[in-house]
Order: sequence, then structure tokens, then C-alpha cells
Amino acid sequence: MRDFFVRRFIKDHENVRSPGVRAGYGKLAGAAGLVSNLALCAAKISAGALSGSIAMIADGVNSLSDAASSAMLIVGFRIAAAPGDRQHPYGHARMEYLLGLFISIGIVLIGARLLLGAIDRIRHPEPVDFSVALLVVLGASILVKVWQALMFIRLGKAIGSSTLKASGTDSRNDVASTAAVLASILVGHFTGLLIDGYMGCAVAVFIVVSGARLVKETSDPLLGRAPDPALVKDIEGMICGTDGVIGMHDLAVHDYGPGRVFASVHAEVDAHGDFMKSHETIDGIEREAAARLGVELVIHMDPVDLKDPLTIELKGQAKLLADGIEGVSGIHDLRVVRGYAHTNVVFDVLLSPSCPLPQDEIRRRLSEGLRRLDPSYNAVITFDMDFSG
Repeated sequence: MRDFFVRRFIKDHENVRSPGVRAGYGKLAGAAGLVSNLALCAAKISAGALSGSIAMIADGVNSLSDAASSAMLIVGFRIAAAPGDRQHPYGHARMEYLLGLFISIGIVLIGARLLLGAIDRIRHPEPVDFSVALLVVLGASILVKVWQALMFIRLGKAIGSSTLKASGTDSRNDVASTAAVLASILVGHFTGLLIDGYMGCAVAVFIVVSGARLVKETSDPLLGRAPDPALVKDIEGMICGTDGVIGMHDLAVHDYGPGRVFASVHAEVDAHGDFMKSHETIDGIEREAAARLGVELVIHMDPVDLKDPLTIELKGQAKLLADGIEGVSGIHDLRVVRGYAHTNVVFDVLLSPSCPLPQDEIRRRLSEGLRRLDPSYNAVITFDMDFSG
């Protein structure tokens, strides 16, 4: 059924890099979620009011919040698809990340409010009326939520949307919370134990914890998380696998939202080669990155002297010294500047984010190691952080 609606309502649905197509997926998911969640909300609250189940009412209010989230999906994906303008030259795709964050915060707040109501029910317990209609509503709710979870997650995977995947996870969590409500009603009917308030607390805590996890997941892109290792590997393979390129370093990836990824990197080329040919090679890599990876890649061309024996030797020695220091990922951009009194060995050191040593200590070790080779060597070191792994 999902594939039928995708083909029916989303034109060119296979072109998932298109902002318009992404918006179509988001609006389809939002519309389906809005209709189904409103129906569940009405059924649950009505059944809860008739039976006196606070847990049922809590689950119904949660369905109302899910309906609001689905409405936000429709609006948010429409805004995210808008092209860049004077105030937002890189487009509005980050609205999708903001949308996921708003949904997550709303889940936490609603869960907290429901927790207070459940605690009050524990203090003042009341019996829950058992009825076949109540069981039918809960059973139908579980089936609908399973369908929602599968739909959201599959649509999210189709377009690489963390927001849709988060909505799917939320629906999947709702299956567990509704099952808890059903358990409380059955236990109360067959044993006489009034555990409705306790189960309501469990549902509310489950909602809060789930929302808190979603807050972290959806806020990571906004805070500037490390690039996807698979994307880094693809970029590295594309650059280093091209004839005429010796190596790469200083890759920086900037995520302005799904489908709006910009990156910059330094590519090393032979300093004694044909610069016009190297420039043409670099341009070709940039075009390939845009076409194949959907990344607007800007490459800075770094000439590397492959003929100077001293540079080659010192690069090997510096690499050996760096490999012996915990937390150092490597070195790059080494060049030798000869002087009368001393020789400057200039290079960059790549550090892992988990490096346990301070930069001054690493600088001291490398400097002393080079001076042991020749007292005239003076290390001039710049530190870079390696967030690619």
C-alpha cells in the first residue's frame, strides 16, 4: 500500500535528492499520520472517559500530540523544500532538523504532564470499567501504530530523513505503551488489582525517555555532528582514486539540511607537474561529487614536492614520530624552509577527538624527535582535528 501511494501521489518519486520529491514524501507521511492519529485520539479518549481509565486517556492525548506532529511534518517539509533566498542563501532544508527537534521536545513535555496525572491516580485509585469496546479500541490502536511505524521508517529510509525515522520510532514506542494500557485493564478485570495509575506512570515515563532520546538524535545535526563515515569514505575514494592526486587532508563537511551538503578539502598534487592539467582534474572531481554524492565540494589544490630528498626523508621521519604518539592520526603538508642558523620543518598534525595528550606535549615530543636527527631542525606545527572517523 505504501508503494502504491508513493507512486500515486509523488511525481518522479525515485529522484529522492530533489527537494520537491523529499517534500512529497514528507507530506504523504504527514497526511497519513494526521488522519490515523486523529481517529485514534478520538477513539481512545472516548473509551477512556467511558471506562474511567487515566492510562487510556493518557494514551489518547499522546495520539493527539502525534497528530500535531504529523501536521508539523506537512508544513515543515514544505518549508524545507523552499529554495535559497537573500536571507538564507543555502536554502531552508535545516527546517527538517528543526521540525524533528520540535516534535521531540513536545513529546517530552506531554509525557511530563501525563506523569503528573498518573501519579494523582495512584494516590486516588479508581476502578476501570471493562468492556469489549475498550479492548477493540486498544487492539485497533496497536495495529494502526504498527502500520504507522513501518510506513514512517520505510519512507524515512527511502529519502534518508532522520525526522521521518524519529516519527517511526515514536509510533513503534506507542505500540509498547498501548500494550501496557491493555495489560492494566486486563489485570484489573481478572485480578481486581488497581494498577491503572502505575501503568499510566510507566506509559508517561516511556514517552519522556523516548522524547529525550529523540531530542538528542534530532539536535545533533543542528549542533554540527561529525560527518557520516560512509560519506567521508566515498569522498576519499573519489579523490585519492583519481590519477594525478597524491593524497587529501583537511576535509570539512557542512550540513545545511538533507540534500544541502557542502564540503571543502585539500588535495595534494605533484608540485612539478602540469598545473593546468591538475586544475582540470580537480574540477572533474568536484563535478563528480555533485553528480554522484550530491555534495557541493570545493577542493584546494596543495602542491607537494616529490623530488626534494630532504623533504621526502623528513616527511617519513615525522610520520614515524607521529605514529608513536597516542591520539595522533597522521601528518600532512610538510615542507622544509632552509635558513642559515636553522631549518624550519613546517607541517600539520592531525589529532583524534579522543586524543589524551595536550597539544603542547605532542609539540614537545615531535620537536625533540626532529632535533635528535639534527639540532638545526625547528618544528613549526599546526594542529587539526580529525572528525572523519
